[in-house]
Amino acid sequence: MRPPRLGGRPRRPRRPDLGVAPGERLLAWASSGDTVVGGTRDALYLARPDEPVRRLAWEQVEAADWDAETDTLRVSEVGSWGEQRVEHDLVLAEARRLLELVRERVTASVVYQRHVALGPRRGLRVVARRAPAGTGEVRWFYEYDEGVDPDDPVVQDVAREALALARQQVDGA
Repeated sequence: MRPPRLGGRPRRPRRPDLGVAPGERLLAWASSGDTVVGGTRDALYLARPDEPVRRLAWEQVEAADWDAETDTLRVSEVGSWGEQRVEHDLVLAEARRLLELVRERVTASVVYQRHVALGPRRGLRVVARRAPAGTGEVRWFYEYDEGVDPDDPVVQDVAREALALARQQVDGA
């Protein structure tokens, strides 16, 4: 066992072995107990006891919210309308660097986002996402505000028009 360091910066915790994909390098991580979460340039890795390590490409992370009172990171995956979104609640200690990486990488995956009003306080959002490295195809999504029925023909027409305009703007850029 090494003696404690005297003066200087505190020693950074040892890099966890999350088995990241070839060509990736762990940039930030946090843990608590047996749970370890780490991020690379391309993905977020979740390691929990008795579960295989889960890799989430940044463009598959719809949202990540931090609750400072409980030290909990809630990660929501991109999903399909009407289906339960997969969410991960992760209690972490000393997560500042990881949170900065998550914010930067998720934001970098958004290529286009526009809210289209369908009435007062209701609408839909057209979102285009791609791997933050700029590789891979652009994937398009709709996010509907509370109370909007995606099966309504009027909503479908507005969504189609908004998507066509968005694709034209992104492809023409």
